[in-house]
Amino acid sequence: MSRNLIIYYSRRGQNYVGGSIVNLARGNTELVVGYIADAVGADLFEVVTAKPYSEDYTACTEEAKAELRSHARPELRNYLSDISGYDRITVAGPCWWGTYPCGVFTQLEKLDFTGKRVFPLMTHEGSGLGRAVRDLRDCCRGADIGAGLAVWGSEAPDARETVSAWARQHLA
Repeated sequence: MSRNLIIYYSRRGQNYVGGSIVNLARGNTELVVGYIADAVGADLFEVVTAKPYSEDYTACTEEAKAELRSHARPELRNYLSDISGYDRITVAGPCWWGTYPCGVFTQLEKLDFTGKRVFPLMTHEGSGLGRAVRDLRDCCRGADIGAGLAVWGSEAPDARETVSAWARQHLA
């Protein structure tokens, strides 16, 4: 088993990229976690909510805002139950209203992070890491939170070298 695990959420379809709404066959976060897996090796776990978010980007952002305000923990299609075989865990997602989509927290709160190194990664269009570091400290009790990486979503297709260098520095 790989010593690296990436827990991630990514949005395909309508996304806000570079000031416009565009359709993406693969979400920006999905692209970026692929670069990490290629650079250092990692097992991937994709967070997928049981009830999909709206296909319309604007409606999706309103759904995400309502979840965040109500501290929702949406049900997931599948859950990861054990991370004992991993030393380093990257938590990746788009920056929605300053943090991860609530489904990511649904998954994280079910795991024991004692003794793990956890690395935040966010794709964004201006928010950087937002509150990711603070939120991971609160959610991943017992973990050591490592250096994070924020990747502009509009630059994700061309960010392979930047992401790979970060991964080699922190996850190898």
